[in-house]
Amino acid sequence: MNNVIRRASVIVGATSLALVVGAGAASAHVSVSAPGAEQGGYAVLNFRVPTESETAGTSSVKVTLPELNFAATEPIPGWTATIDKNADSLVTGVTWTANPGAEVMPGQFLQFLVQTGPLPEQDSVSFPAVQTYSDGEVVEWTEEEVAGGTEPEHPAPSLTLAAASADGHGTATATSETSSEAGTAVEADNTARWMAGVALVLGALGAALGIGAVVRGRRS
Repeated sequence: MNNVIRRASVIVGATSLALVVGAGAASAHVSVSAPGAEQGGYAVLNFRVPTESETAGTSSVKVTLPELNFAATEPIPGWTATIDKNADSLVTGVTWTANPGAEVMPGQFLQFLVQTGPLPEQDSVSFPAVQTYSDGEVVEWTEEEVAGGTEPEHPAPSLTLAAASADGHGTATATSETSSEAGTAVEADNTARWMAGVALVLGALGAALGIGAVVRGRRS
């Protein structure tokens, strides 16, 4: 029985280690996420950039965008962002550059956010990226993944887009609905608190009247 338990423990431990190592390897890539992003809509793209070097920090990140009409970056302390446009004033990319001392050091990562759109009307879109280190090393995250094939060493960040919603507003509609629901919830909560406060006051008043009646009864 003890041998069976020990064997099971070894198997579970090995499986857990494999999962951790696999997750670590995947998370080491430059990646992009944008929950709720829809075809033809606007979204906030979140580029997660880890530093894989053991001796240098990430000093620059350049992301290529598929000729979009609009882009706005979120300020990052110690970093400057430059929006690249072509001759037709379409946004073709964003470059983030670290000030001295603000590099993403080994064992760390940083998230770069950019609001942009309208996104292409296709199932997925890739955002080739170039990561530059403080020692001059350049890593190009530009390799495309092939269906059924092995994952490339430096895959380009890619994003799967949902089909456009019927109202055509994309994530903006979801945001408005969420805000409306939040406002309703706040109003309901305030009303409940007000009623609870009134109940407490009435309860205290009733208790005071009851005590007064008892005292008067004893005196009489």
